Amino acid sequence: MYNKQMVIIEKIKSTIKKYAMLSGGDRVLVGLSGGPDSVCLLKMLNELKTEYGIELFAAYIDHGLRPAETPVEIDFCKRLCAPLGISLSIEAIDVKSLVRERGLNKQEAARELRYGTLDALSSGINANKIALGHNADDQAETVLMRLVRGAGLSGISGIPPVRRLASGRHIIRPLIEVERPEIEGFLCSNGTTSLTDSSNLQDHYLRNRIRHTIMPAVKSLNKNAVKAIARASDIFRDDERYFELLTTKTLMRMISRKTDSSVELFLAPMETMEKVILRRLLRRALDETKSLRGISFVHIEDIVNLVRSGRSGSRLHVPKDIRVIKGYSTLIITSDEPAKLGSYVIDGPGETALKESSMVLRCSIIDLDRHPGEYDYGDGRRTALIDADKVRFPLSVRPRTPGDYFYPLGLGRRKKLQDYLVDEKAPRDQRDSIPLLINDNEIAWVVGYRVDERYKVDKNTKRGLKFDIKPLKF
Repeated sequence: MYNKQMVIIEKIKSTIKKYAMLSGGDRVLVGLSGGPDSVCLLKMLNELKTEYGIELFAAYIDHGLRPAETPVEIDFCKRLCAPLGISLSIEAIDVKSLVRERGLNKQEAARELRYGTLDALSSGINANKIALGHNADDQAETVLMRLVRGAGLSGISGIPPVRRLASGRHIIRPLIEVERPEIEGFLCSNGTTSLTDSSNLQDHYLRNRIRHTIMPAVKSLNKNAVKAIARASDIFRDDERYFELLTTKTLMRMISRKTDSSVELFLAPMETMEKVILRRLLRRALDETKSLRGISFVHIEDIVNLVRSGRSGSRLHVPKDIRVIKGYSTLIITSDEPAKLGSYVIDGPGETALKESSMVLRCSIIDLDRHPGEYDYGDGRRTALIDADKVRFPLSVRPRTPGDYFYPLGLGRRKKLQDYLVDEKAPRDQRDSIPLLINDNEIAWVVGYRVDERYKVDKNTKRGLKFDIKPLKF
């Protein structure tokens, strides 16, 4: 018993030193579930608390998913902490509600709430470290799980031994280099009991299938597979750290605007950026924008392709009602509701900024009678020319309304605006921001698309009203 305890203590001390996990005066909250890993972690840190000059606390989180087992676990944790003189906090979280509200799976929701609760509890007791019981086998399983899901370098870097939270506190994992059989052997030889979480036995969770099926097969090929995978994850993590530093420096120059639900990035640098950096830049920009988190690698690749190959105005729709729009000079990624154009008045020649459509309409009057054939009549998309004597100022600009129709130039008949926009493949989320130039309640121009036949310039036109579209610069 003594030898096993000394071996595992020395291994933990080596990990603590390697990753600078603890220092004198630390107040450490231990996440305690009653399972072998967290029990071993609490026991080991209790053995080392005098040597490191730290103070220990423990917390049990009730996820509300196993009501029959929870009372037994709480009672076990109380009986474990009491003789050690360690204060135990018990908190309940509502995983099922978060699953419904955010569309997360149970594991994602439980992890988010658990970490948030541990952080809040730490704040209440002035703890600066949160110790969790992830071990070397957990690390290997995580790497394989993310690999089969197609993760990039960040994902297969595995579980970080130390992670800084937004609050400034740190999560530490002192058992991250200790294998599961070592933990179980120590508890057995020490006469220490622990509990089994029934959900760890259910193979409908991917991690459990990897644990029960894939890992035994991998270990049959290499008995030191856990160490080998952990070593690889260390290498990946070092590489990832370098790329993250490079990404951070790049991203600082790339963000044009940012809110909790939208981020706008300068486009030109991304079009020639190395893909390995572009992927990371997009991932970081999304992860730092609250409502855009959780986009998968596949969708990151789609965004990369949009940046590289898409035309201005091209867009993507990705899960969670997120839209990606390639603009004139920026890439917009947003979960905001699509903009609806307001109403504007054009009193005469000049410029009118249409904020919701991110454009400026420049209006000018030209004398076609004096200079016939010298002017571009426009295609209705970037430039339009209409007969100035067929309209009367003030003109108005408004969004579409039910029942709108016009006479598309060259079509020779009336057409419903809705049908026209569908035929033109106008993006559905953009249709309420398409400006309509209105004269006397008639559509004179579907801005960016087509002039109305009734307002076209013909051989009798003496004055033209020219409109140019320019991007709106914020």
